[in-house]
Amino acid sequence: MTLRSGQVAERAGVGVRDYERRGLLAAPSRSLGGHRAYFEDTVALLRVIKSAQRLGFSLDEVAELLDAGRRRHPAPDLRSSALAKIEEIEQKIADLSTIRDSLRQVVDARCDSLAGCTCAQCPISYADLVVAEPTARSPIERFRQLGIQPR
Repeated sequence: MTLRSGQVAERAGVGVRDYERRGLLAAPSRSLGGHRAYFEDTVALLRVIKSAQRLGFSLDEVAELLDAGRRRHPAPDLRSSALAKIEEIEQKIADLSTIRDSLRQVVDARCDSLAGCTCAQCPISYADLVVAEPTARSPIERFRQLGIQPR
């Protein structure tokens, strides 16, 4: 039995065209009337794709995982991709925690201006960021002079 794109979208909770364009879904056959005809397993595949996205995988990463699973000798596998994603998420959490803590310091110190704060003990050290006579030739070199590692 085949389904039209609207039926697939309703059952899967997502449209199908974008996934088709990205190559995550095979091009559907056409009915005699010219309608796209999808097999029922398309709904399950779309649900798997959406689940992977909720886990933090991009559509490109999902495509790689799907392609790997279709190969005779799959690589990379889901487990190693999940471990890498966990590491990426943990780094984002650490970065966000640092940002949150810095913002709390700004709020607690009652900072009033980014460029010229007049609070008593500003947690943002403007003096360290201002270079009177720039000796670096590029912004990256200037950051390095200040001891800031650019990403």
